[in-house]
Amino acid sequence: MGLSFCGNDENVSGYSVDDGMLNNGCFVDALNLVPHVFLLFITFPILFIGWGSQSSKVQIHHNTWLHFPGHNLRWILTFLLLFVHVCEFAEGLVSNKMMDTNHLHLFMPAFMGFVAATTSVVYYHNIETSNFPKLLLVLFIYWVLAFITKSIKLWKFAEYHVGPQQLRFCITALLVILYGLLMAVEVNVIRIRKYVFFANPQKVKPPEDLQDLGVRFLQPFVNLLSKATYWWMNPLIMGAHKRPIELKKIGKLPIAMRALTNYLRLKDAYEDQKSAENPDRAPSIWRSMYRAFGRPILLSSTFRYLADLLGFAGPLCISGIVRNLMLEEGGAAPAKIRETYFDVHFMLSTELLQNTSVLAVLLFLALVLQRTFLQASYYVTIETGINVRGALLAMIYNKILHLSTSNMSMGEMTLGQINNLVAIETNQLMWFLFLCPNLWAMPVQIVMGVILLYYLLGWSAMIGASVIVLLAPVQYLIATKLADTQKSTLEHSTDRLKKTTEILKGIKLLKLYAWENIFCGSVEETRGKELKSLKTFAFYTSMSIFMNAAIPIAAVLVTFVVHHIINKRCPSPSEAFAALALFNILVTPLFLLSTVVRFAVKALVSVQKLGEFLQSDEIGDDSWRNGEMAVPSEGAKKHPGVTKAINRKQPLRYQMDNYEQPSRRQMRPSETEDVAVKVSNGCFTWGSNLSTLSDINIRIPTGQLTMIVGQVGCGKSSLLLAMLGEMQTISGRVHWSKLPDSETLHQGTFSCSEAEEEGHDHVGSKNRYSVAYATQKSWLLNATVEENITFGSPFNKQRYKAVIDACSLQLDIDLLPFGDQTEIGERGINLSGGQRQRICVARALYQNTNIVFLDDPFSALDIHLSDHLLQEGILKFLQDDKRTVVLVTHKLQYLIHADWIIAMKGGSVLREGTLKDIQTHDVELYDHWKTLMNRQDQELEKDIEQDSQTTMERKTLRRAFYSREAKNQVDDEDEEEEEEEEDDDNFSTTTSRRSKVPWKVCWCYMSSGGFFMVFLMVSSKLLKHSVIVAIDYWLAIWTSKSNQSVVEGPNGTCQFQVLSRNATFPGSSDSEDPIYLTVFIVLCAAGITLCLITSLTVEFLGLSAATNLHDNLLNKIIHAPLRFFDITPLGQILNRFSADTNIIDQHIPPTLESLTRSTLLCLSAIGVISSITRYFLIALVPLAVAFYFIQKYFRVASKDLQDLDDSTQLPLLCHFSETAEGLTTIRAFRHEARFKQRMLELTDTNNTAYLFLSAANRWLEVRTDYLGAVIVLAAAGASIWGSRCGQPSGGLVGLALTYALTVTNYLNWVVRNLADLEVQMAAVKKVNSFLGTESENYEGSMDSSQVPENWPHDGEIKIQDLCVRYDPMLKPVLKHVNAYVQPGQKVGICGRTGSGKSSLSLAFFNMVDIFEGKIVIDGIDICKLPLQTLRSRLSIILQDPVLFSGSIRFNLDPEQTCNDERLWEALEIAQLKNMVKALPGGLDAVVTEGGENFSVGQRQLFCLARAFVRKSSILIMDEATASIDMATENILQKVVMTAFADRTVVTIAHRVHTILTADLVIVMKRGNILEYDKPETLLEQEDGMFASFVKADM
Repeated sequence: MGLSFCGNDENVSGYSVDDGMLNNGCFVDALNLVPHVFLLFITFPILFIGWGSQSSKVQIHHNTWLHFPGHNLRWILTFLLLFVHVCEFAEGLVSNKMMDTNHLHLFMPAFMGFVAATTSVVYYHNIETSNFPKLLLVLFIYWVLAFITKSIKLWKFAEYHVGPQQLRFCITALLVILYGLLMAVEVNVIRIRKYVFFANPQKVKPPEDLQDLGVRFLQPFVNLLSKATYWWMNPLIMGAHKRPIELKKIGKLPIAMRALTNYLRLKDAYEDQKSAENPDRAPSIWRSMYRAFGRPILLSSTFRYLADLLGFAGPLCISGIVRNLMLEEGGAAPAKIRETYFDVHFMLSTELLQNTSVLAVLLFLALVLQRTFLQASYYVTIETGINVRGALLAMIYNKILHLSTSNMSMGEMTLGQINNLVAIETNQLMWFLFLCPNLWAMPVQIVMGVILLYYLLGWSAMIGASVIVLLAPVQYLIATKLADTQKSTLEHSTDRLKKTTEILKGIKLLKLYAWENIFCGSVEETRGKELKSLKTFAFYTSMSIFMNAAIPIAAVLVTFVVHHIINKRCPSPSEAFAALALFNILVTPLFLLSTVVRFAVKALVSVQKLGEFLQSDEIGDDSWRNGEMAVPSEGAKKHPGVTKAINRKQPLRYQMDNYEQPSRRQMRPSETEDVAVKVSNGCFTWGSNLSTLSDINIRIPTGQLTMIVGQVGCGKSSLLLAMLGEMQTISGRVHWSKLPDSETLHQGTFSCSEAEEEGHDHVGSKNRYSVAYATQKSWLLNATVEENITFGSPFNKQRYKAVIDACSLQLDIDLLPFGDQTEIGERGINLSGGQRQRICVARALYQNTNIVFLDDPFSALDIHLSDHLLQEGILKFLQDDKRTVVLVTHKLQYLIHADWIIAMKGGSVLREGTLKDIQTHDVELYDHWKTLMNRQDQELEKDIEQDSQTTMERKTLRRAFYSREAKNQVDDEDEEEEEEEEDDDNFSTTTSRRSKVPWKVCWCYMSSGGFFMVFLMVSSKLLKHSVIVAIDYWLAIWTSKSNQSVVEGPNGTCQFQVLSRNATFPGSSDSEDPIYLTVFIVLCAAGITLCLITSLTVEFLGLSAATNLHDNLLNKIIHAPLRFFDITPLGQILNRFSADTNIIDQHIPPTLESLTRSTLLCLSAIGVISSITRYFLIALVPLAVAFYFIQKYFRVASKDLQDLDDSTQLPLLCHFSETAEGLTTIRAFRHEARFKQRMLELTDTNNTAYLFLSAANRWLEVRTDYLGAVIVLAAAGASIWGSRCGQPSGGLVGLALTYALTVTNYLNWVVRNLADLEVQMAAVKKVNSFLGTESENYEGSMDSSQVPENWPHDGEIKIQDLCVRYDPMLKPVLKHVNAYVQPGQKVGICGRTGSGKSSLSLAFFNMVDIFEGKIVIDGIDICKLPLQTLRSRLSIILQDPVLFSGSIRFNLDPEQTCNDERLWEALEIAQLKNMVKALPGGLDAVVTEGGENFSVGQRQLFCLARAFVRKSSILIMDEATASIDMATENILQKVVMTAFADRTVVTIAHRVHTILTADLVIVMKRGNILEYDKPETLLEQEDGMFASFVKADM
């Protein structure tokens, strides 16, 4: 047959135009070609020229931002146009087949139209990116021409009575409509952009976001196709392979998604609800969220509905394909009716859906669209969820900055609660939003599914569906149970973590007292409870998985059995497999429904908590320094840190304050001008209405040094806070004076920039109420040393240096690995107390404020530093600047420097005045001070050594770094990836290394679960999947067999009257049916049982692995040598117990389960399809290659983004807890705005990472879904093609297609789970790296039974040739030390820092490596003793006081061996008896975590009491009196001498006077003993070291 445009039919001349040109159909078709050819002719040159000059395009965003009006509509219309052209082409081909010769005009214009439409969209895209709107004119002309030619065709059809029953008429009509709409879109562009026919075209500017190159998240700006397929993510995801994705790469968020934008939206919606009528009514957070973010959620729901409806196309198409194939096989296809107009054949509209190939293509398109809509819906909800979370975080933070301090300290709002709000509640809400569209989409999906099932199988399907529906409540029940167990698990694990943290923080003490096993036992007990609820958790999880797997099997079983009973036959393959596919669709929403409902309940609780938090007490307006406010604008500063931007809608009460202030100003008498702060008749409380401070009348003179003194716990710190407005005022007032103007300006120059930043017009107003405040409990930021000191002020080198010198920080900074750029704080390097405190003082000195409050800055400092700080820092640096200083201190010898003294006692002021006043007016007090001062002076003058504490700290630091470096050289275990062998070709190794799955670690995880469980899991999984395939295969054979004879009416009108011929041929399949049925029932039952077994095995395998890993970890770490804790940061160890253990406990098992399930499902599906149609294998190869690359790229990128998300989350959470801890400091400094800014930045960074992570997930899912759709197309094509060659029967085709549909659902889960598992296995790897640590040698060479009961009875100590080092890799710290201590002697050891004093004290307890020599106590070499015995028989008092949470009794005697008398006696010795008596509960009074409810001095006394309780004959005191006031210390010294008269006491002295009364003094230097004699003898040797020490300080 030759080709000709109009055909060569014998009796017809296609080219005759006798009836007029337009009445020749062939001519009209030719006319239709013209516009297409015109378009191609014009656009190709333009496109080539454009592409040639592509290189001239500038930077990246240039081609994303510009969208002409109607952009999305145009893309949608073009896609529809392409689809209609395909239909037109197909219809043309079919009609052409019916003709005698080829008629090109039937399909050629359609083909050209398709090409032209494709070109039009490519052309449009290029014009858009290069912003040349004039060229759009070409398209406009094309649409007009196409519209005209198609309209002519339609008009001719109508004239010849071709109607909608002919397919070609419908197609032409659709094309006319589409061309018309596209024309309208073009007109609209002209109307808005005015690029032609108008004098002045409109200028366009890119959106603000894209002018900023930092914005890399392009989803809102790219074109529709790229939006739908996440094409713009390609460079990022492909690039991840070469080098890891860093924060720089993901850039900033677009403005609309930033936390500030969303915070303002939410806050406005929230504030708007506060109506004037009932101001007390709490605004609803739900309503605010709906107002602020309702629209995107509706959009997402729309996408969701569309996707769900398209989802039902799958089963219907399968049904159609199978039915039509069976008809073709049976030869019962209806005869085609020939209808001719214009001498060509016209196809009927009804024939379209009977064509199997058409159905296959429709199925493919429906799948692609469904998946696109679904991913769009997910993306929109996730973006909204992230926006809501950002807004909520900002709201919470804002609230934290206003919380009243009493709320924090009285425990109404603990740090834990705030952390929960930030970490848990906001995330719950976010997750709820993610799942939110499911709530209303699912019911629709379920109803539709049930209707379709009824339409296919009648009542039997309803009964099958009712199985699913009836089991849904069970699912819900399981889900709620899961939530409950998770809650109890969480409680136990928090408890366990708290205990673990305490152990790790006090590990040195626990080891020295041999208490580690007691504490370890308590952790194990909690872990036992946790495991119990984890067992329940595992059981319910496996039940849930089981239900999910078994319900469809059960439903299918019930349906077909009932169908068989009612209709006495089994359904036809087309019905059976459509029903199977429908059941698969139905299970998902029912399974998810329980999850969604659970999340909804959680979200309600979270919102309630958030609401309560947002309504909690704020710091009182009245207490906010309500003196005169110098500038009215200061009123806006009531609520700290409200920058102008955020303060757009100021509530009325702000303005109220503004008007009050000036009037108050005039009433003030002028005599107060030389007073910086004045408190009159003050009565302040911490909230419980018991006044903490009463009857306070004080004044703080401007520019002078005021000291506040008094005993431990008399309210000195509270007084400072009361002045800062942190306490609740019961009565009285605090009055802050304003600066003289001249000074204001002078001060203002330094911090001018900040003043502007705050948006205030008055230069100095920023500093007016800013008070530099150093708290007693030092508070550091997680930042570098420099940032901690400058604290947001501009860096001034000279000033910075002066401050560092004053606080003598230079030496410490030199020790840090990166100098003052080293990170310190929670996550950084652990500094000692003294170092932390000096940094806090340095911060207060550096700030340029008029008033400086220092709360006991000397408590953690030794005497040299204290003196230096007082002279250089306070007297020189601060006083030279004429700054007002308020200093709380215990060191009475400094009173001589004070300009003004306030003496306190029991919460009120005892005396106020200069030292002279007090000397004259209150002789008694003065004498009392005098005696104390004398003590202190002696101590001062003779003390060489308290500096040793500092130097000790420096030494610890140096040791930590030295060893850390050593450790790093030895093993880089913690560098996640780096432990694999380094290759020369670094580049390639990183690539391969990063895409490897850590099989070794997986194996380690499995083996810790036990081999039997692993075997059980693998075998049961394989069996289960084989059985499931067998069920479906059996169904296929059964339905095909009994339906091999099917009669259908012409045109397929009676599609469902399937008549079986059983009536006519008795016995043909009746006899077989019962066999088929029984086998079917047996297989289903087996499948359900296996589902149960597999789901249980995986969960319990995970559980046993978790149990073993945690137990080993705990044992290893608790018994590790002290050295391990010096070199391993606490945070790192805690992470293993918190995050990593949690992952191993709860996350790995379900991931593993899901991974194995989805992989096996995909493999079995592909196996089934291949076995049914061999042709499918041809398509499989390219698909497999594509899949391999997609997963390879994705896994690497996903891991990087996951890491970014995790690593950006931590600083955010830390910032919140940091702020909550340092609230008083931040508010005193007035730095709220800066902290708020930082929080917004951190939130945005984290949100960027999360957005990119979810966009990457969408990227993957769109691609795997499209692959799945291609698999379905390939399977359908192969089956149709195969069945033409007589290969498979209809039932098997149905089976193949149903399986192909499931693949689309599971492909992306394979990759996602693989990626997740890879990330989660890192936890196992980290835990494993700790399992390799060496333990201390607890055994010893002696048996504990050989040690006498009362050893050491005398307390005689012989030290022979002792050599000690901290680590075999380090130099020895003690070299050949020899000494002899007689029983009952009091020995003092002194020496400069680093001389080995503390190492010697540790050597008594065998805590360090004694590699030569020995220590013999009462005749026994301590190295031979079991550690437990040795350490439990000696006692020691450490320099840092450690208390554990529990009761006082537990802290004194955790072993519970002593009676109460003994405990009271110890407390009496330690001067604590009266205080403890006054506490509720006495000995059983509560000690909070770390002993926070006692002052530092009191804690130290408890530690002394603890040593007295253990009546051992040897006591070692390691500088135990550092943070105790003089009076108490004097008493203590006496007590030690009396209470321990008959025991050996070794004191490591940091203040020389403490050992002047000793029987023996040992002076050490660089690990050797330098002098060794009675103190009197040593003092006589004038040139001796000891004498020089004492003399130097005389």
